[in-house]
Amino acid sequence: MKKNLILGAMVLLMLLPAKAQIVWQQVEPGVWKGVVGTPEKYSLLSVAGVTSQKEGFSRLPEVELPGLANEIVGAVQDDKTSLRIPLQRKEQLYGFGLNFQSVHQRGKILNLHVDHYGGRDNGRTHAPVPFYISNRGYGVLINSARYLTVYAGSGARKDSPNAPIAKDRNTDEMWVSTPYSDAVSILVPASGAEIYLFAGPTPMDVIRRYNLFCGGGILPPRWGLGFTQRTKKLYTAGDVEKEVDEFEQRGFPLDFIGLEPGWQSKAYPCTFEWDATRYPNPASFVKEIADKGVRINLWTNPYVSPESKIYKEMYPVSGSHTVWCGIVPDLAGEKARKIWMDKLEQEHVNIGVSGYKIDEVDGYDRYVWPDVATFPSGITAEQMRQTYGLWVQRTTAELYKKRNQRTFGLVRASNAGASSFPYVIYNDYYSHQDFITALINSGFSGILWTPEVRSSKSSEEWLRRFQSVVFSPMAMINAWASGTKPWTFPEVENQIKEYAMLRMQMMPYWYSEFARYHFDGIPPFRAMNLEPGFDPEQESAAKLSDAHLEDNPYLEAVAKEIKDQYMAGEYLLVAPMFTGQKERAVVLPKGDWYDFYTGHYVGNGEKITVTPGLDRIPVYVKDGAVLPFMESRLHAPKAGEKVNLEIRHYGKADGTYRLYDDDGETFDYEKGAYSWRDIKVTRDKKGKLKGFISKAEKGKPNSIANVTWKFMTEE
Repeated sequence: MKKNLILGAMVLLMLLPAKAQIVWQQVEPGVWKGVVGTPEKYSLLSVAGVTSQKEGFSRLPEVELPGLANEIVGAVQDDKTSLRIPLQRKEQLYGFGLNFQSVHQRGKILNLHVDHYGGRDNGRTHAPVPFYISNRGYGVLINSARYLTVYAGSGARKDSPNAPIAKDRNTDEMWVSTPYSDAVSILVPASGAEIYLFAGPTPMDVIRRYNLFCGGGILPPRWGLGFTQRTKKLYTAGDVEKEVDEFEQRGFPLDFIGLEPGWQSKAYPCTFEWDATRYPNPASFVKEIADKGVRINLWTNPYVSPESKIYKEMYPVSGSHTVWCGIVPDLAGEKARKIWMDKLEQEHVNIGVSGYKIDEVDGYDRYVWPDVATFPSGITAEQMRQTYGLWVQRTTAELYKKRNQRTFGLVRASNAGASSFPYVIYNDYYSHQDFITALINSGFSGILWTPEVRSSKSSEEWLRRFQSVVFSPMAMINAWASGTKPWTFPEVENQIKEYAMLRMQMMPYWYSEFARYHFDGIPPFRAMNLEPGFDPEQESAAKLSDAHLEDNPYLEAVAKEIKDQYMAGEYLLVAPMFTGQKERAVVLPKGDWYDFYTGHYVGNGEKITVTPGLDRIPVYVKDGAVLPFMESRLHAPKAGEKVNLEIRHYGKADGTYRLYDDDGETFDYEKGAYSWRDIKVTRDKKGKLKGFISKAEKGKPNSIANVTWKFMTEE
């Protein structure tokens, strides 16, 4: 009897999850890896295939393993791994991918799952990156290509030392339906997981370490930061040539133009072959457009039509299920990747196509492969869903990298590890306000997002959307369905042209900020929460009682969330206006701030109400800001071309800026062919502002001709 009891107890213990603290191994300065159980070899980081941007870590503060590391525990039961990361009472969380409606993530329950739209902030989105940041200065990445369930401060353990106190709903007005929880709990449907811990000390330092760990942020070609127009679905070569000419004639900038599905002989699924009727001579067409200073970007999805010449060869290395009756290349296998790369190289890249817009690699469930699908590589349908966006980015990026040619394009899905991929995410959702929130959230996850312009119900909406997209990673009109042009609303054509040219004038600033993204991991577009001097107490629109906040930190989070203004580069605060708004509130961080357009002082560490009028998107500049502008141009400078600069200074404080330069087109910067030039503005003995820019190093790129100075606040 006693023996049976002992055996029974042993069996029971074996069935219970084995919880244990995690042993941490430092993998980069300020980055540690821990392992629970037996992690799968196929992971987000293995698919991304990037190596750390090691040199950038040297410019970050030295840090020790965060104290909470010893409190993180993991367990494996029933081939599932659970992780528990502690939270403090006033801690706020950011990240968990591309969210459209919220910046604060504490209290959320998320199913991180690649999907279409993502408008509900439930984890199903284009980029469900399993990485989050705490305002206490640490970050956590779960390196798993599975559908993860996240309880981001939801669910209270009975044995927690910080468990909430039960309240009587009948009589206690402080009762809440979501009691306080002191941990993030994550369920990984696999028998092990890798967890990475990123130290700060600040949240910005955490994000920098994450981006550097993932290869450093993307440095696009200069032309990628110009203006792009996407044409209607069934445009012909003649239609495209006419549109390019009209941009030139009307004086609107254009650097690359996107061809939508009609360039292919078959689409949904795709042949990847030019339609002989609409584009009878593709090589000649691409060259003619290039001679006009404009590059061609091609829309595609990766699903292979039975009409494609690669269908038979791809068939054995494709998945068991089709998408729109097209086979799905198993991009986890080298053979499928090579077949696809060879096709793109021979028929597109070799004739001068500059890049791709890769569509439909996100969802919906009803049209992509189901989770019962199989793939020759042995990768599950779930893992393929979570990583297909990574695979298409990596495959096409490698295609251009081997040519020493930079590209910049669009994609509909991404995940962890993608910081260095030359792609911006877009979708079919079209809420202007939510697009701005997504732009803010993109900076937490090492991805880029464009609040593209497609169509509008009024000239006001058209201008407001266009103003926003100018201050984003990709300035784009997507007219695949609407056929809209920058001049579609004549009553605001002049304002649209002004902002299109402003985008071009600011190219030295945007290019330098993307260089900081690459070399230092600093996201070029990011939340106010990452800005020094930002005081979240200013966010509260309503005074909530301390008792309520103590019992429910989620009420506090909602009350203090800013999701409609953001930082653009080192110096700019952008506060978009939306259709119907005559005024809006803007929260200024501590320090003096000035109007971008006039140089006039606007405030310091306060909430202001502004009425900019229709012609202006509110933009504010830090005291001492130095902004490099170039002369107005219709196309980005070519490699080796010199341009004139106007350097603007704002405020009363001395200012500095590091201006980046390289050839703008190749990867030679990876071999040291780049330069940083120091710009300084100081006052002389008489108190007059003077500007100085360092000389270009001998043998280094130098695209600067003449330099003039404009001291905005003195005017």
